[in-house]
Amino acid sequence: MTNINISALTAKGQTYLEKLCLEVHDRRVGSDGNRAATAYFAEVIAKFGFQTECPEFDCLDWVHQGGAQLTAQGEPFEALVSPYSLGCHLSAPLVVASTVEELEAIELSDQIVLLRGEITKEQLMPKKFPFYNPEHHQRIIQLLETKQPRAIIAATSRNPELAGGLYPFPLIEDGDFDIPSVYMTEEEGERLARFADAGQEVSLEIKTRRIPARGCNVIARTGSDPTRRVVVCAHIDAKADTPGALDNAAGVVVLLLLAELLANYAGDLGLEIVGLNGEDHYSAAGEIQYLASQGNRLSEIKLAINIDAAGYNQGQTAYSLYGCPPELATSIRQAFSSQQDTVEGEPWYQSDHSIFVQNQVPAVAVTSDRLMELSTYITHTAKDRPELVDCAKLVDIALALRDLVQAWA
Repeated sequence: MTNINISALTAKGQTYLEKLCLEVHDRRVGSDGNRAATAYFAEVIAKFGFQTECPEFDCLDWVHQGGAQLTAQGEPFEALVSPYSLGCHLSAPLVVASTVEELEAIELSDQIVLLRGEITKEQLMPKKFPFYNPEHHQRIIQLLETKQPRAIIAATSRNPELAGGLYPFPLIEDGDFDIPSVYMTEEEGERLARFADAGQEVSLEIKTRRIPARGCNVIARTGSDPTRRVVVCAHIDAKADTPGALDNAAGVVVLLLLAELLANYAGDLGLEIVGLNGEDHYSAAGEIQYLASQGNRLSEIKLAINIDAAGYNQGQTAYSLYGCPPELATSIRQAFSSQQDTVEGEPWYQSDHSIFVQNQVPAVAVTSDRLMELSTYITHTAKDRPELVDCAKLVDIALALRDLVQAWA
């Protein structure tokens, strides 16, 4: 592509963004919308001369009928159903635990437990999540599964690092966990706790359905030497009930723009552009499938580049380096220095570049310098809409990545 029409590229980016966020409904893994998004991505990127494949994986979809119905002595409480929770219709005495020590000490069988305070400060990692699973999370899950309350109510605050901008956030989001659960605000939890003090019963009804499903990654390849390659990726899925514009349709748009910019790529260095599918799913099935498909070939990847929450219309684009040798780090900084409103930012690990970093593959993460603001108030919520994305910034990122691939080749 010798003559680059920036305006035309920006307009294409806007078209891609609106397709993924507005025309495709709900990109949660396992859903019809998710399959429509991966099919669209594969179709567009193939037009630029890339060889594409869409390896499938098993996953779990989940639907619920309305919210939870929670009452105590006829008094209603506002509660949200934890994603992937089983359904229930029951009444039982309420008990409260605020710490792991309290959870260890109390009897939970045939009771509903309200978790609040210190024990709910962090969203619990799914019990089989392979990439990050701290021992204190595992301990809480183990206690709950051993003591077997009839249901769990969690009063939570904010946890942007793991739960994005949701308030309240679901303490448990795990299709492998079989105790029904709901979540509520700290204020509702405080109001509900007084019924435990009085030894009162509460009633809870949840109507849900778990649905075995299939999803796929999309892998597009070019270049003559796949044994030396750069991988550029972005996750194509999104949380349920969000358009997922910044998280992460914008990253997918960058991949499509980069594919067009490198449509005539003739370098020896192999190039993989990967729409990973599962970063926002409890099982990370897409990431696991991709790593399994690599076998012992991860060492062939000379650089992995991940785009997530980039293109915010406020602030600047930020990139960060992980395990990059000096010569490679210099090339990366030179490529990004040619673009306006781009800075080198602080390391962060809550996205797909971590699966490469954990396997000693040099990596770059591209995001917004206001990532914490986005994580606290926008991502994983209905606010994450296309109007927050500046597609001109996405074009700038794609141009920087093109320059980097060509220089490194």
